[in-house]
Amino acid sequence: MVNVEKFIDRAVKQIRDAAGEEKVVMALSGGVDSSVCAALATRAIGDQLVPIYVDTGLMRKGETDRIRSLFADANLRVVDAADEFFEALAGIVDPEEKRKAIGAKFIRIFEREAKRTGATMLLQGTIYPDRIESEGGIKSHHNVGGMPLDIEFKGVIEPLADLYKDEVREVAGGLGLPAEIQHRMPFPGPGLAVRVLGEVTKEKIAIVREANAIVEECLVEEYRPWQCFAALIGLGTGVKGDVRLHGWIVAVRAVGSRDGMTADPLLLPYETLSRMATRITAEIPGVARVVYDVTPKPPATIEYE
Repeated sequence: MVNVEKFIDRAVKQIRDAAGEEKVVMALSGGVDSSVCAALATRAIGDQLVPIYVDTGLMRKGETDRIRSLFADANLRVVDAADEFFEALAGIVDPEEKRKAIGAKFIRIFEREAKRTGATMLLQGTIYPDRIESEGGIKSHHNVGGMPLDIEFKGVIEPLADLYKDEVREVAGGLGLPAEIQHRMPFPGPGLAVRVLGEVTKEKIAIVREANAIVEECLVEEYRPWQCFAALIGLGTGVKGDVRLHGWIVAVRAVGSRDGMTADPLLLPYETLSRMATRITAEIPGVARVVYDVTPKPPATIEYE
């Protein structure tokens, strides 16, 4: 396990040395990784840090309002880029191409915002499992394998690159971050785009966003999963109001894990599964059926893409 005090001192020095007198732009998503990066960078370089939240249109229900409130005192810049991301994803069905399109769009947006603020360096919350999965060809993370090679920044700073998720949470505690952030459930960088199999559209994202919110409401407080979510995996036949429906199939995923490298599905009671399925099919008109994923990692990844 990481020695928290020594790591914080080392990371602060790493950021300060890498930044020098330059301004540093970073993506602040509100997750534990980016929040820890922001806290470390604030200690290291103060007002040289330019935190930016990009509303990709692929975020969870209420996420943007929550981030605005949570980081109201952080001089946070909020960029509404939903249309740009949906345009970049139009027609793409391959998971790797999705991740690369999202990674490229993120970088282009940060380059644009950096020019407006005078920032020349990029700070990222990349952690060790991100690097392992990208370098091993399992899947490209938008801030690692999905990053375009022709970036305009002078350098990229990644102070968490050797840490696992549980170690990042320890550092969050050592930095005094709120428990809400320290123990927040992981959310993929590409957002809900990797929870829609096939082409990403606004309609599909709206459906999976609602389903995801229901899953979290049903599971987070009672079962404390390491991660839980809903994914849109295809179309199937159903019946609503005595009328045939060719609607969406929602897969529910809930796992326990220590660091995300391996994971086991939670053995949820049938009553809980039934309650979730009933809510999802009743509250979301376009959904025909709900299934529960019982596959561990490996052989499956936690996310669907």
